[in-house]
Amino acid sequence: MFQIAIVSGKGGTGKTTLAGSLSFLFDNHVMADCDVDAPNLHLLMETEKISSFEYYGGKKAEISNGCISCGVCEKYCRFDALIRGGPYKVDPYACEGCGACLVVCPAKAITLRENKSGDYYLSKFNGTPLVHALLYPGEETSGGLVAEVRKLAITVSEEEKRYVVIIDGAPGIGCPATSSITGVSYVVVVSEPTVSGLHDLERIIETVHHFRRDCGIVINKWDMNYEKTLQIESWCRVNRIPVLGKIPYDEKVVEATEMGVPVVSLDGSGAADGIREIKNKLENIMISGGKR
Repeated sequence: MFQIAIVSGKGGTGKTTLAGSLSFLFDNHVMADCDVDAPNLHLLMETEKISSFEYYGGKKAEISNGCISCGVCEKYCRFDALIRGGPYKVDPYACEGCGACLVVCPAKAITLRENKSGDYYLSKFNGTPLVHALLYPGEETSGGLVAEVRKLAITVSEEEKRYVVIIDGAPGIGCPATSSITGVSYVVVVSEPTVSGLHDLERIIETVHHFRRDCGIVINKWDMNYEKTLQIESWCRVNRIPVLGKIPYDEKVVEATEMGVPVVSLDGSGAADGIREIKNKLENIMISGGKR
C-alpha cells in the first residue's frame, strides 16, 4: 500500500483541488480527507454515505447534584470552565478535562465523562471509497480524529485490495497536519508564489523532514507571480527538494468547483494538464518505492 499525503503550509493554496483531481485520475485507490476541522473533499464530488462512526476524544468534567457550591473547583480551574450556581455547572467549550476540579472537590461531586468530539464517515464516489470526518466546534482532539480517518482508510484499502491511499491533509504544521503525514509513503507539498508562500513552505518542509518523509513540491498558480515562483524553485534546488510540477492559474478550476467535479474532468484546462503531469511523476515515484 502506498500512502500519498497532500499538505500545505497554510490553507487556500489549492491542496484540495489537487487531491480531488489526483483521486479522479488514480485507479484502485482510497481517498481520505484529513482536514477534519473544515472537510471539503466530499464537496468536489457527489458521494454516497455508506456508514458513520462516533469519535470520542478526551474527557469533560461533569458536576452532580451533590455539589455544595463551595467554589473550590472554580479556584483551581485554570481554564475558567466552572460557572457559579447551585450546583456549579461546567462550560463544555472551556473544559480541558484535566481533572483538577475532580481532585479538589470536597463533596466528591465531580466526575470525568467520555466526550464525543466528532463523527467520521465512509462514503463512496463512483465506487471509490472516501473516508472523511467532522470535528465538533471548540474541540481540540483533531489529531486523534485524523488518526481514526487514516486507520479506517487503511482498513478499507486492505479489505478491498486497493493499493493507493490519497490523503488530503490538514493545512499548517499543527497536530492535525502532523497526524496527516506520520508514516506515509510520500508527501506532496503545495505552495503558492506569494509573499508568505516561501515562508509557509519552509515551515511545512521542516515538519516533513522531522518525520523523515520523502517529499516533492507543487507550485500552484505559478504564473501569477514569476519572481516568487523563481524564488521557490531556487530554494528547492538549494535544499535538494524536487519540484513535481507547476499548475497555472485557470478559471476552469472555479468552474469545476461550482459544478462539484474535479478540474481534470473538464476539457481545455491548463491546470488539468499540469495535474496529469504530476500524477505521472507520482506513479514513477511509487514504482521506485517512494525514493526521489
